[in-house]
Amino acid sequence: MFRIDPLREADVPLLRELIAELAEYEQLSAQMEATTERLHAALFGLRPAAEAVIAFAEDEAAGFALFFQNFSTFVGKPGLYLEDLFVRPAWRGKGVGFALLKHLAAIAVERDYGRMEWSVLDWNEPALAFYRRLGARPMDDWTTYRLSGAEIRRLAVHETPPPRKGAGTPSKGS
Repeated sequence: MFRIDPLREADVPLLRELIAELAEYEQLSAQMEATTERLHAALFGLRPAAEAVIAFAEDEAAGFALFFQNFSTFVGKPGLYLEDLFVRPAWRGKGVGFALLKHLAAIAVERDYGRMEWSVLDWNEPALAFYRRLGARPMDDWTTYRLSGAEIRRLAVHETPPPRKGAGTPSKGS
């Protein structure tokens, strides 16, 4: 019922539109900085940073998945990290999300990846329930951390780590 196509260069404006819809759904539109040009460079430049697929119902884009290779030191193999999966509201509950994840699982098997991982917003109960039905499990013992923008730049120029919070000044005897 759905066709899953790898992203083509001509599809980048469509992908940008879908990402904007995802940002709106996640109430993060104010953080949306991706431009068509930036996405094109990231996905089709000299060192592509990610891959994407688009789900079509006939000729209508129903959703997308954007993913990249990560690596597990413990497994000793690459893995597939799903950065974003989005299904347009009119197509939710009709199998598009399942088709996209099934397609990504086939890529992971074909490439001999050790696992697939992704993050889900805590409030997105429909997505959480869907992933549980597939057999995915939350990694409750892990916390995701993020540095971005100014924080990355600040860390890049630090010569020593910042002092620990609550750490007092060392005494003269230490």
